[in-house]
Amino acid sequence: MSIACCIPVVECVYCLACVRWAWRRCIYTAGYESENWGLATSEEFDPVPRLCRIILANYEDDLHNPIWEPPGGYGLDPDWMMVKKNHEHTGGRSSPYLIYIDHKNADVVLAIRGLNLAIESDYAVLLDNKLGQTKFCGGYVHNGLLKAAQWVFDTECGVLRELIEKNPNYRLTFAGHSLGAGIVALMTIYALQNRGRLGNIERKRIRCFAVAPPRCMSLNLAVRYADVINSVVLQDDFLPRTTMALEDVFKSLICFPCLLCIMCLKDTCTLEEKVLKDPRRLYAPGRLYHIVERRPLRIGRFPPIVRTAVPVDGRFEHMVLSCNATADHAIIWIERESQRAFDLMLANDRMMEIPGEQRMERKESLAREHSEEYEAALQRAVALDIPHAQASYGTFLDAEEGETSGGSSSGTAAAAAATSSSWSFGKMRERLDSFVDRMFDVDEFGHMVFKKSVP
Repeated sequence: MSIACCIPVVECVYCLACVRWAWRRCIYTAGYESENWGLATSEEFDPVPRLCRIILANYEDDLHNPIWEPPGGYGLDPDWMMVKKNHEHTGGRSSPYLIYIDHKNADVVLAIRGLNLAIESDYAVLLDNKLGQTKFCGGYVHNGLLKAAQWVFDTECGVLRELIEKNPNYRLTFAGHSLGAGIVALMTIYALQNRGRLGNIERKRIRCFAVAPPRCMSLNLAVRYADVINSVVLQDDFLPRTTMALEDVFKSLICFPCLLCIMCLKDTCTLEEKVLKDPRRLYAPGRLYHIVERRPLRIGRFPPIVRTAVPVDGRFEHMVLSCNATADHAIIWIERESQRAFDLMLANDRMMEIPGEQRMERKESLAREHSEEYEAALQRAVALDIPHAQASYGTFLDAEEGETSGGSSSGTAAAAAATSSSWSFGKMRERLDSFVDRMFDVDEFGHMVFKKSVP
């Protein structure tokens, strides 16, 4: 009898817990994640709208007679298109891509389009993954995306090397959207491990912009390569926040809202310490640029702002219950809002009337701030005892040698800090040596290990 009397109490507690969870989920908005991040500048965000238009050019059969061009056009010269391949050329190994040499901006661009809902081979690439299936460069990555990235790079590295050698002052940029974003993010790491095949191009000349990327690499890799990989996310986009296996998402499209609710409940009830300690959990790659254009309990879109950071904990961990969760994933909307955000940045710069000399000083200051933020993210990863994060510090100063040799990438962390024009290498080395001495000991086998108690 006493047990039966307790049943209504249990039901009430359960209902209250569900109401509390639903309330927390409904008031949770994407702006909370980046509210403490710094604002991006026009100099660092400048390539994003342009690269979005290059990615969109993949959808055109003939750039001389475009059909789907965005407002203002693509801004591309069809004669500068070096390579353009569709699904027939890739044989289902990758999404369609193109190679474009941008003489106006001194850039060699390899751009890959996103998932085509009507092509089964794109699904095959995305669904080719299991938890902890593929270990790469000291971390875990998405298996299907890695194979696609390796295939594209192996196929086109000869063309890229030729273009780089003919234009020694140009940068090499990998750009992609959605499925293509995951491919280019892993291709960047693969290219850094095989820079010899690109004519030993300097690390600072390689960069990646992953637009609306899937979670494709473990946290230690996402932080370690934040100096060369940049992710762009529009407001509530669901894909960078999808913590479950991507296979479950696309197998459950029929009941996608139900799946979102279930995974939101799972994320809410999972301890953050457990999440960060899972080495197989995948994350959105690199430095994050979050375009925010809507506010809680407001109607309509507001002038977009762009916040940026290299977060470790709180890295797009929660799904957002929003009617825009899928619409914000569209490359067309991302291109429009990123262009609006960039135009606002330029307008603010003109209002401030920054002279050319001060603009150069601001670029140097920006490079220094990014280096400091990147170093702080690496320190935070070590402090949280994230798996494999210590290995990146063990060979911190040997990143260039590790990449050139094509060996393990455990030494690829923080090479961008050494490229800052404001810091000398000697000063950088002194600071890093001091940090390593405080954080690590040498065991009996001569290996660096994380100190149990850090002063």
